[in-house]
Parts: sequence; C-alpha cells; structure tokens
Amino acid sequence: MNVYVEDPARTGESRLSDGRLLGWAEWGPPDGVPVLCCPGAATSRRLGFGAGVVEALGVRLVSVDRPGLGVSTPAPGRTFSDFAGDIRQLGALRGLGRPAMVGNSQGAPFALACAAAGVISALAVVSGADEVAAPEFASALTADLRGLVERTARDPEGAEEFFAGFSAEAMWGMVMAGSPECDLAVYQDPDFAGAYRRALADGFAQGAAGYARDTVLAMGRWPFALDEITVPVDIWYGELDTSHSPDNGASLATRMPGAHYRVVPGIGGALLWTHAEPVLKSLLARAAADR
Repeated sequence: MNVYVEDPARTGESRLSDGRLLGWAEWGPPDGVPVLCCPGAATSRRLGFGAGVVEALGVRLVSVDRPGLGVSTPAPGRTFSDFAGDIRQLGALRGLGRPAMVGNSQGAPFALACAAAGVISALAVVSGADEVAAPEFASALTADLRGLVERTARDPEGAEEFFAGFSAEAMWGMVMAGSPECDLAVYQDPDFAGAYRRALADGFAQGAAGYARDTVLAMGRWPFALDEITVPVDIWYGELDTSHSPDNGASLATRMPGAHYRVVPGIGGALLWTHAEPVLKSLLARAAADR
C-alpha cells in the first residue's frame, strides 16, 4: 500500500518583523538538510509530501502557509517580492540558512520569485502553474481560462473579488473533475483524500482572500525575469498533466538557462506525491553541486 503523506512532526508560527505570523510545518529530522515547500492552491502547510522519503534522505522539510492561508496573518495587496522577503526572514528565524525549495502547482510562481530574489539555493518546480498570461499562450488556452486571464489583466481587483467566492469544497470538486485516472488513484486514496481535504479546510480557515490574492498574482504577468535566475532549477511535469501548463512546462524550461526539464510518463499533476524521492534526490544534488 502506498503512503503518500503523513502528519507533520512539528508545527508552529514565526513572528515577522512587522508583527505578522507565518505558519509552518516540518517533517524529517530537525537537524536535517532544510528544504522548503511552497504548496499548491489553497492548501495549508499541513499537506506535505515524501512520506518516509524525507527521513531516509535526511531532509528537514518545511512547508509554509502563504499570508491569509492556514494560520499565516493576511497581508492584503501583497506581492511576489513581499513573499520572498517573508521567506528570507523565516530562513533567519528558523535557522534554515539559504535552503532549497520545492514549488508545487500554484506555489510555483511564488517559489520562482524566491529564486529570482536569491533567497533560496536551488529550486524544483513540480507540476507548476505556468505563466498563463504570457503572450505565447494566448491561443493555447481554453476559452474559460483565457476569459479569467483577460479579466485578471483588465480588472485585477474585480478578479480578486471573484476568486474570493471560492471554497474548500469547490476546490476539491475542481481538482477531482480535472484530473486523469492516474491522479485520482492518488487523490482518492482514503489517507491522502483526508489529508488533502483537511489542508483545503485549513487553507480557507480565514476565508478565501488569501487564495484569491495568490490566484490574481499567479494568473497575471510575473514581475520577475526568469532568464536572470541563477540558482539551479529542476522542472518536473507529469506526461498526463493537462491543468498546470499549456505545454507541460516546455517553454518555461527554455526561459531559464540551465534548467533541467523532465516529463514523467504515466502520471499527471500528482507527480509530487508519486515521485517525491527522485525530486528530492535531484534537488539535493543540484544544490550541493552549486555550492
């Protein structure tokens, strides 16, 4: 029987310089190699990955609630740069140094912002939400997605209000409806489904404003230069993933010189949980080689 997730070993909140709290959860040995996790849309710090793997690899996995999600204090109007600053502070407060990071789904652009700001040492983008507002994707988007992208560009405040109407149940339904059978075998596993739904409930515990702000930022043009990222980057997509990138990350990889691009057969967006070991092994090797 596959075990995809397990409860955190440690949880807590760190107080930032402006008084806000940033929530975190940890797995693996407390003296292990720090790896931050920037989780997917509307999920809290409590949904980790790599059950059994982080311990075996000596990884201290730290997942972080973005502002307004989980227990992290809301920060209306926050930017990608603000989040990178939060991570810089968290690294100092938690003794993480300049850690490696994994960015999954909607967490990917926030992780890329951290890479662009130089606050992390290496990055794995896993099933990452792509920059769908990039001009080259205009003709590749579905009509519904293109409408949301155009709405976000035209009226970001109105789009944020629209996304604030989402709920944990709506997110669960959207993911289940848009996933191939190979992913549903993971998502509907009783243990994973329970953990995922609890993480969504946590993500919306303060309302939907945190998710809405994340979505407007992710769905707009990204204000950082991907070609100027100098830390090692791995880009991972499942062959059957149809929900995160119009071209499965192919063009995203070309925009970052030196990025390693991998497409894994037989899986879709559940890649982070089915292939945690190779993702982490490669990330650790890339970070060590860069040092």
